[in-house]
This record gives sequence, C-alpha cells and structure tokens, in this order.
Amino acid sequence: MPYQEPLLITLVRTGLIALAIGLGITGRNLAQLPAATSLALWPSLGGHYVEIGFLNVLRPRLPSTRFGQIAGRIATWFIGGMILALGMKLTATALPGLRPLHWLRWWMAGLAFIGIELVVHLVLQLSGRPSFYNGRG
Repeated sequence: MPYQEPLLITLVRTGLIALAIGLGITGRNLAQLPAATSLALWPSLGGHYVEIGFLNVLRPRLPSTRFGQIAGRIATWFIGGMILALGMKLTATALPGLRPLHWLRWWMAGLAFIGIELVVHLVLQLSGRPSFYNGRG
C-alpha cells in the first residue's frame, strides 16, 4: 500500500516547519518573514514529496537488499536536494528583497539535504517510528 497522509496534515506540518525556519532566518526583520518562509517551503514541503516519491515509486523498484535500499534512498535525497535548491534559487531570484543564493552549489545542496533527512529520520527512530535507520520507513 502506498504511503499517504491527508493533505491538510502535510500542509500544516510542513508549513509550521517552514515558518520556524523563516523566523530563524529573519530574526527580528519580520518584513522578510514571508519571503524566508517561502524559501523554507522548498526543503520542508518539497522534501516531504521527495520522500513520498521514494517510498511509493522508487523503493518498490529497487532490490530488496538493505544495501540497495540505502543506496537508492541516499541517491534520491542527493538528487532531490539539488532539485529543491534550484527551486530555492529561482524563488530567491524572483522575490524582491532577497539576495540570490549564489553561494549554494549543487553538491552542497545534495549533501545538506541528506543531512536534513538523516536528522529527521533519527527523530523518527528515537520516537520508535519507522525510519531509514530501522529499515521500516
């Protein structure tokens, strides 16, 4: 059965994550909060759909060996991180008042997204839920 979650739950969770990141980026400059939050939606909401894509599309087509699943997931996170960074870069360029993300390199974005996902899955693991670490998520 494919992994699914009600859209409202996804939007609330990822929106709150993006808002928290936006607040962390802007600090006291609340005028920039909408722009910063929209940038943060790329890894929060976009990252959710990268994971859903892996779980529902790619994972069933990979070898069922632990190595095959790990390699496929890490590759998905790396490529997904690069695609999300491109979206962030285009968004930053389009929104007034934001500096384009010239410093963001494709490989940095891929590695950063792997790191983000490893932390998220560590939280899942520590809470006893299916995760990357236990092979159930």
